[in-house]
Amino acid sequence: MSQDLATAVKSAKQAVLEHWEQASCGEELYLRSPTAEGYREQARSRYALEPYIEPFADFGSAREATVLEVGVGLGADHQRFAECSARLCGIDLSARAIAHARRRLALFGLDSALLVGDAERLPFADAAFDLVYSWGVIHHSPDTPAAIAEIHRVLRPGAVAKIMIYHRLSLVGFMLWLRYALARLRPWTSLDRIYARYLESPGTKAYSRRQARKLFASFAQVRIEIELTHGDLLESGAGQRHEGRLIDIARKLWPRWLLRRVARHHGLFMLITATK
Repeated sequence: MSQDLATAVKSAKQAVLEHWEQASCGEELYLRSPTAEGYREQARSRYALEPYIEPFADFGSAREATVLEVGVGLGADHQRFAECSARLCGIDLSARAIAHARRRLALFGLDSALLVGDAERLPFADAAFDLVYSWGVIHHSPDTPAAIAEIHRVLRPGAVAKIMIYHRLSLVGFMLWLRYALARLRPWTSLDRIYARYLESPGTKAYSRRQARKLFASFAQVRIEIELTHGDLLESGAGQRHEGRLIDIARKLWPRWLLRRVARHHGLFMLITATK
């Protein structure tokens, strides 16, 4: 890697880190206080808004398995794995997220090896895990292919990665394009640029099914599912960055019943189950 490219990657990663150090994912919207009841309430909100997490993660199947979560966030899913007696490790680029996860697990008398680290350079031996789980994280990494290669490396042969990344052709992407491209008379603005500039941390990416299969080509088997989300259906808060009168009006007029029928393949979440 050239020095200029290395500097650019470092700068991009720093921008991602600074974004998530301000607030872990869901913290501003769903965590009232870092107490046992606050974390319980956040988990209830999380699984009510995203009911597909539980069947996808299948926490109970990880009992006694060696599990790595890449990107622990506020730690709700990490807590569920810990409650199932998984031999558990967790890593996050953000010290804030690791602090939340440590506090959360301590409040409930649970344990995990948690550390601040980089998904592109996992500090674990080859073939160390039975399961690697990551929900909505590695699309924020400046080098997502490197993160996937690391996940593949640390999995045992025959083991599984369960990864959620963003789906490019989503209703969320369409709404962002309407607001930040068409409404500004810049219809030529690409979806890639829209996601990178206006969805969460700087440089956020979203992928088509074909692109996702290419990313996971080193795995023996890959299954992909698309889920319509509360964001696609305007069923939740959009975050301060996107709130306003227009989105309030859209929430009242949004034809959710119709979109569930005709746009079910255009959700933001792409759920990938990949077997090494």
